[in-house]
Amino acid sequence: MVGMTNEREHKPILVLGGTGKTGRRIVERLNGRGVPVRIGSRTAQQPFDWTDQTTWAPVLRDMETVYVSYYPDLAVPGALEAVGAFTELAVASGVSRLVLLSGRGEDEAKAAEELVQSSGVEWTILRSAWFNQNFSEDYLLEPVRGGAVVLPAGAVPEPFIDADDIAEVAVAALTEHGHAGRLYELTGPRLLTFGEAIAEISTATGRAIDFVQASLEEYADALTAEGVPAELIELLTYLFTTLLDGRNAQVADGVQRALGRPPRDFADYATNTAATGIWGKA
Repeated sequence: MVGMTNEREHKPILVLGGTGKTGRRIVERLNGRGVPVRIGSRTAQQPFDWTDQTTWAPVLRDMETVYVSYYPDLAVPGALEAVGAFTELAVASGVSRLVLLSGRGEDEAKAAEELVQSSGVEWTILRSAWFNQNFSEDYLLEPVRGGAVVLPAGAVPEPFIDADDIAEVAVAALTEHGHAGRLYELTGPRLLTFGEAIAEISTATGRAIDFVQASLEEYADALTAEGVPAELIELLTYLFTTLLDGRNAQVADGVQRALGRPPRDFADYATNTAATGIWGKA
């Protein structure tokens, strides 16, 4: 007699944001399991664009399971409407399972969660803290390389989460039984201020990297001078002012609940990333 398995039948899975920080890690792991994957991105063979609804139906064709990641963030204007419309189309197209990447402490993200939860299909919510990888794969990479990270962040700590942990929880939710109807709050195992995180990166690289606390106005002015688009500046200032008020200054057990193991520590992320040389001297 064939043994029981905890894995769902390997049917194609649509991964929105499949080239992003979490999406590409999910795609790699699904490929490693032999699960057929369709990447949802503007550069894919079958393009997907959140701002162009005509691209949605083609990528949903023949899909039953979808990882939903909204770019750049669920807090931006229009995100809730887009996620709602996409969810309705997905369900109408035959999708029976949705896994949503959400954010901690954002009212807009919670509203998007509620849309997915009320969709009538199986759902899993991944409510995530600030990514470790923002220091190495996003807007903080160049400041770290330059030796000075200027941010409007003070003594309020954040339980930084590793994108690999998010990806592994997502893959479990997408391919295994037992995750439907679960909301996983994903954080790292301890709290760190941004200054403490930079200090750990400095130790891991063997380089002097300073953390400089700036006012919100100084930070916005500096971004403007660097040519950062106004909409991204607005998002970043919102995130730093709204989410770093202490509301997220506690760790959660989502990784342990979903995977049966503790989350990766920031020090391990810093050491492993420093070894790649992306930050300079290691």
